[in-house]
Amino acid sequence: MDEAIVDNNLDVDTREKMDIVFVGHVDHGKSTVIGRLLADTGTLPEGKFEQIQGACERNSKPFEYAYLIDALKDERAQNITIDSARVFFQSEKRHYIIIDAPGHIEFIKNMVTGASRAEAAVLVIDAHEGIQENSRRHGYLLWMLGIKQIVVLVNKMDLVDYQQDVFDSICTEYNKFLGEIGMRPLCYIPISGRLGDNVVRLSDKTPWYQGFTVLDALDSFEKAKPLTDKPFRFPIQDIYRFTLYGDDRRIVAGTVSSGTAQVGDELVFYPSGKSSRIKSIETFSAPAKDKAVSGDAVGFTLDTQIYIRRGQIAARADEAPPKVATRIRVSLFWLGKHPMLPKKQYILKLGTAKVKAQIETIHRIIDASDYSSSKDKNLIGHHDVAECTLVLSHPIAFNLSSTMTDISRFVIVDDYEIWGGGIVLEAIEDSNSELLEEVVTRDLKWVKTNVTMSQRAERYNQRPTLLIVTGQKGAGRKRFASLLERQLFDNGKFAYYLGIGSFLYSVGADLKRQNPADNWHEQLRRMAETAHMFLDAGMILIMTAVELTEDDLKIFKTILNPTQIETIWIGENVTTDINFDLQVMGGDENSERSVVQVKRMLQDHGIIFSP
Repeated sequence: MDEAIVDNNLDVDTREKMDIVFVGHVDHGKSTVIGRLLADTGTLPEGKFEQIQGACERNSKPFEYAYLIDALKDERAQNITIDSARVFFQSEKRHYIIIDAPGHIEFIKNMVTGASRAEAAVLVIDAHEGIQENSRRHGYLLWMLGIKQIVVLVNKMDLVDYQQDVFDSICTEYNKFLGEIGMRPLCYIPISGRLGDNVVRLSDKTPWYQGFTVLDALDSFEKAKPLTDKPFRFPIQDIYRFTLYGDDRRIVAGTVSSGTAQVGDELVFYPSGKSSRIKSIETFSAPAKDKAVSGDAVGFTLDTQIYIRRGQIAARADEAPPKVATRIRVSLFWLGKHPMLPKKQYILKLGTAKVKAQIETIHRIIDASDYSSSKDKNLIGHHDVAECTLVLSHPIAFNLSSTMTDISRFVIVDDYEIWGGGIVLEAIEDSNSELLEEVVTRDLKWVKTNVTMSQRAERYNQRPTLLIVTGQKGAGRKRFASLLERQLFDNGKFAYYLGIGSFLYSVGADLKRQNPADNWHEQLRRMAETAHMFLDAGMILIMTAVELTEDDLKIFKTILNPTQIETIWIGENVTTDINFDLQVMGGDENSERSVVQVKRMLQDHGIIFSP
């Protein structure tokens, strides 16, 4: 019996696995090359080759090796790949998942989706047609996706009589293009996918070429080092709470993007800077374990309860932290039907974070089909690549693409659809960068009480929130704020109205004696830090200020959790660029109706509940 067990272990296939994407311009023969590779290595399912041959004969169609993997009826009819097909293939060295990405310009989005899962790429160029716009565009996108290992196949050499000068000319031209974006392919291979030349065996039709076959090239790709060697990154997907049978655990759930962490490790959550130690590591329908590694979908319980939320990133306190910023320089690719415009708000999704974003500066527009650039365009058009600076509504945490590809890629959403994506090149300092550092230090040094924010929220039956009431001078902000405080208090809520005068003649008294224009930034900082203490105590705090701008609001969103801020503009005329949550009418005759509107908003946002 023991011998049988040993024999079974010896039969276990220990070959490594790798995902490879095949890309190229439409009709340059990607699917044909893959089909030929499968056929010539004998890795097709039994009877598949004969089945496709028979179907072609019955329909009076010439047999194509591409038919072996083109599964969609639309693709058979048009001889193009529409969606990314996944093909399982194996060599003596390893198991492969080959991703056949679409080459048509209208299916670029599908190509990006397929390529984003790959570790290496094979780019196919038609020897007869030469380098086309998507040949360059696909190369650029592979670079943006962080795929550094590339092999270039010059296909259909049979159509140019296997001329070496044709092959050399394509290699020289494409090598120059790839060099401009910092990529160097492993090799160039002259092939005929239709006839099988240099696919699995070297062909006597190209005696001038003695390099890799396609199969050799695949096996020469190096497997990426495990992400466990990288700093720990854990994007927060959600916080789960269990109450059944007295279970009071709060589980911070997500998937480990890179690195490792174990029970007892101190985690810092960015961008908030809050910290706590791992008390336990939980897995679904499985026993708790002591260690979590890259790729694990797990949950952590913490030894001290802190307020964290979806979109933050946990890092180990003893490792390099992620970047945190509200302004980022990016390289992005735009697929939207309408141009991407400065000043317009979009949604940026990076990891599990979601934040409003808009273009601050377009540094240059790059034509990905030939890598030419323009610095005088003021919008990003369909299929354009751009280097630009984005300004975000509140800070997020991320990695740079130059150091770690995980959590450096993002997508841009407009009107509920993904229309763009890219990589973060640089975190740009701004006037709030120093504030971010101070906030991280504050939260690390903050003396925690024995009562957590979540416990106060349960006891008070409300979520701690800052209500900022702003508008033109004379719009009735103070009277409105006082009336709102009274209504919330009468409804049993823990609310407090801190008037701007109360602040300026107490915490801001020293600033009041100076020129207000010189210290407005510091006044806002102190107001936000004062609000932080009220929120930590579980209160609903109401503050008023005249005509706050979006830049003013960003100071609050840098110092406080942005989800704990609600902004109300009072008055009919909006005179600043602030993005408010609610607009109400001013004047005594509208006050009670406006208070009802605010209470309804607070109920809709889950801050208070109906009394």
